[in-house]
Amino acid sequence: MGVGSTVRSYQDLVVWQQSIALAAACYKTTKSFPVSEMYGLTSQIRRAAASIPANIAEGNGREHTGAYINALRIAQGSLKELETHVLLAEMVDLLDKAEAARLIENCDGVGRLLRALIRALQEKDRR
Repeated sequence: MGVGSTVRSYQDLVVWQQSIALAAACYKTTKSFPVSEMYGLTSQIRRAAASIPANIAEGNGREHTGAYINALRIAQGSLKELETHVLLAEMVDLLDKAEAARLIENCDGVGRLLRALIRALQEKDRR
């Protein structure tokens, strides 16, 4: 979506598009984790990653800007949780350094977009 584009759906939001791509990458990456991690880091990474776009979508569906901002802050929390799980997976040799760095870089990009959207909504709410 370019500048001045109309957002008709949460799916039009670049932050949602990038966060759903991040979640898909996390699902694909954790496929190689050992079965013994199914209820450990595999589950934790997948849950945190899926929560990010889900909260963006939920917030976009809210009628009040304050509720939308709150949902985006929850998405931010899930993003930080995901980053922590990715770093831990690297530390315990479930992820190699390059793959962990790629996921963290994607997390950083989503985080910047989330912060920008929150700031824009706060500014709109002040008017």
